[in-house]
Amino acid sequence: MFEIKKEASEYENKSLRLPKELIEKVQKLATDNNTSFNKVVIQCIEYALDDMKKEK
Repeated sequence: MFEIKKEASEYENKSLRLPKELIEKVQKLATDNNTSFNKVVIQCIEYALDDMKKEK
């Protein structure tokens, strides 16, 4: 299950273009969990990568 975590890491900058609707959903999730937009995006990406089905 996906949970919002509050932890620090080392970061690098990377620019992304995201659909406005996705930005709004992620921002709401961040606000509702008292965390940053960036942390939610990182955790969503990590969750997706960890849970991807491996090709056979």
